[in-house]
Amino acid sequence: MSEVLIKRNTPIEEERQGEVLEIDIQPIQAPGAKSFYIESYGCQMNFNDSEIVAAILFDNGYRLTNDFSEADLIFLNTCAVRDKAEQTIRKRLSDFNKIKSIKPDILVGLLGCMAERLKKTLLEDEKVVDIIVGPDAYRTLPRLINEAETGQKAINVILSREETYADIQPVRLDKNGISAFISIMRGCDNMCSFCVVPFTRGRERSRNPLSILEEAKLLLDKNYKEVTLLGQNVDSYKWKDDATGEEVNFAQLLEKVALLNPMLRIRFSTSHPKDITDEVLYTMAKYNNICNYIHLPVQSGSSSVLNRMNRTYDREWYLDRVEAIKRILPDCGISSDMIAGFCGETDEEHNETLSLMDKVKFDMSYMFYYSERPGTLAARKYTDDVPLEVKKARLQEIINLQSQHSLENNQSDIGKEHIVLVEKRSKRNEAEYCGRNDQNKMIVFPMENYKPGDYVKVLVEQVTAATLIGKVIEKINQL
Repeated sequence: MSEVLIKRNTPIEEERQGEVLEIDIQPIQAPGAKSFYIESYGCQMNFNDSEIVAAILFDNGYRLTNDFSEADLIFLNTCAVRDKAEQTIRKRLSDFNKIKSIKPDILVGLLGCMAERLKKTLLEDEKVVDIIVGPDAYRTLPRLINEAETGQKAINVILSREETYADIQPVRLDKNGISAFISIMRGCDNMCSFCVVPFTRGRERSRNPLSILEEAKLLLDKNYKEVTLLGQNVDSYKWKDDATGEEVNFAQLLEKVALLNPMLRIRFSTSHPKDITDEVLYTMAKYNNICNYIHLPVQSGSSSVLNRMNRTYDREWYLDRVEAIKRILPDCGISSDMIAGFCGETDEEHNETLSLMDKVKFDMSYMFYYSERPGTLAARKYTDDVPLEVKKARLQEIINLQSQHSLENNQSDIGKEHIVLVEKRSKRNEAEYCGRNDQNKMIVFPMENYKPGDYVKVLVEQVTAATLIGKVIEKINQL
């Protein structure tokens, strides 16, 4: 068994800081088969797309390797949400260029959002790139590889209004056998002025719920204990059977998945403040195996900034949705995204973000300063006029306040018992395990006689701003 490093980030809407996961890969193809190497950057959807790509390549006789210098094919599944992500990819390509100078037959391909956004420009700027494939064109990879092997540059970035890859069972690159992603929809119809996703992933379309349930059942058959339903905006999931007229919304889909097995824990990402409904919240409250955790990006606490961002809700609407969550799901964890220094942001508007944070007290947040993306509405309509040093100072204020709130929230968990799914060994102590509770908080505890995949009840004894620390009270057999 070989070990593969995959960069994975969370959740969907914004680029996250990369987390390197140690992933066990079992060889599936014969040793003589051509091999491919893949790295994923950006959101959970990109990681799930890499699993779809792996399935397509496996079906065409390729095998996975953990050493890019030995691979016949190298793929980077890219993110275009922030400039930093694109610069990371360009730097990585320089590493591959050195290998290609020694082994010229290696093919290098770019997948995903950056490939879609920059298209042919990448072929001109990055001579090392042989193949460029957008998020909706992965089925054509075998043909594109054949073209590239003849010395041609191969590209397919055509966006689709129908492609959901519903008939492809992803190859689970994360071989922990405990948790997995299930994509329930693709694309995005929200035109947030700062975001490139609608241009790189196309229009919104939902998967047939039967295919989603079938994928979840297959994971259950393999003893997976947790699934995360993925979409750019899961709350707008809507599927209609043209033959029968049956319609399924997100709340109904959640219920269908929850009913598969009471021991299958369910998460989802990402929600949008304009679309999350009380029906979804009441469905979460009805089933113990749907985790009480919602990632609800606010981006700014100022209504005027939200209007410039084209978020289609204001501060009052967002706070109303938070109030509904806390009323219907009193123990629900809430996290968010925030952007400091968006176009035209004043000190007063920035302070409104801080005051909203004080009202909500998020458990955690993903926080960035604004990075203009070419082609977006903001780039066309507004001036990126907040000085970089001001952006960084405002971001630091947001980070400091969030750290304070995270620590306070975690301190309130001291003395409480939480159900935790054992995931893996702690990075800092080989004698400890870690796993997440219902509210998506990471808890560390002594290993004892438990194993990954067990559900345990943990008593919290200490905390940091990022982690709960405790001891196992008992193993449990129901959620």
